[in-house]
Amino acid sequence: MMKVLDSAVPVACWSCSVAHNESTLFCPHCSKIQPPQVGDYFSVFSLEPMLNIDLAALEQEFHRLSRRLHPDRFARATDSEKEWSLADTALLNDAYRTLKDPLRRTEYLLKRSGAEIGEEHSGKDRRDPSRAPADLLEEVFDLNMQLEEMRMGRAAGEVDPQLQKDLTEAKKKFDGLLNEVDRDLRELWNAWDEGGEAERKAAQNTMVALLDRRRYLNNLVRDVTETLGA
Repeated sequence: MMKVLDSAVPVACWSCSVAHNESTLFCPHCSKIQPPQVGDYFSVFSLEPMLNIDLAALEQEFHRLSRRLHPDRFARATDSEKEWSLADTALLNDAYRTLKDPLRRTEYLLKRSGAEIGEEHSGKDRRDPSRAPADLLEEVFDLNMQLEEMRMGRAAGEVDPQLQKDLTEAKKKFDGLLNEVDRDLRELWNAWDEGGEAERKAAQNTMVALLDRRRYLNNLVRDVTETLGA
């Protein structure tokens, strides 16, 4: 069962004037569609902002709301209601895509809480070994040298089997490190969901660092994959 929000800002339905939760896509009193609100993705599904959510229930609610928002249901509705059905559908789709994905959900919730996440904040350029995580500094330097050597060889019409093997092994290792980051992130979900303010702050800081590390690793894996597949 999905855990719902205990409270939200009440607004009046445009049709029946009965107050309802601002995140409600349909008025619970008269069932009329409501204009899209500024509420976040969790409020679209009337969920508490948590990292551990029931994905099966989320999918079920998504399909239920999608059916209610289908344009065919508003063929005889007002122009405003037709516009709202399209806008609410776009909001619903964006919210569902974000919340069903563990990484996107984690990033979204942390940003919602004020964390600065993204390459514009991390300053991590995958092409600059000096910006690599400290424990990967030497490996990233060697990897970039190998990648450049592979690109130059391909440009000359040559492929070094040993170099190709080394890059394949490097990709496997970085894939493993990505899996470790994902595991560590999941272990912090409970600390966020169940902890007090201090526990949440500590978990947030660690998750931001892990997401930064994951982004850097993912960029490295993408570089290797693109070079090997060139």
